[in-house]
Amino acid sequence: MRRKIDVASKPRADVRRNANWLPRTFSVRTADRWNLGIIADISTLALHPEQHPLAEEAIALGMMFRCKLHGRRPQVFRILFTVTDDSVQVIRVRHAAQDRVTEDDL
Repeated sequence: MRRKIDVASKPRADVRRNANWLPRTFSVRTADRWNLGIIADISTLALHPEQHPLAEEAIALGMMFRCKLHGRRPQVFRILFTVTDDSVQVIRVRHAAQDRVTEDDL
């Protein structure tokens, strides 16, 4: 079953921030490739999002959210999302080197 993808305001800001940071640190080409890739990876969550594991911090926070990894080292990002019967809600997009999310981050 194909689910609707809902990207909240915080992950949208996460993607924009990273898309703006990458060309200053690497190249415009790298940033464009990353941006297209992250959008494609988020889109794939519409089918079988439950195949991705629970995020490491999910149980400690008392929330059931999952994690999909995007990218290759050293630029690996975590797409954090929840799943319902008919939708996937993306709640954050964070670099894997960042601290784990807290309640305040969500």
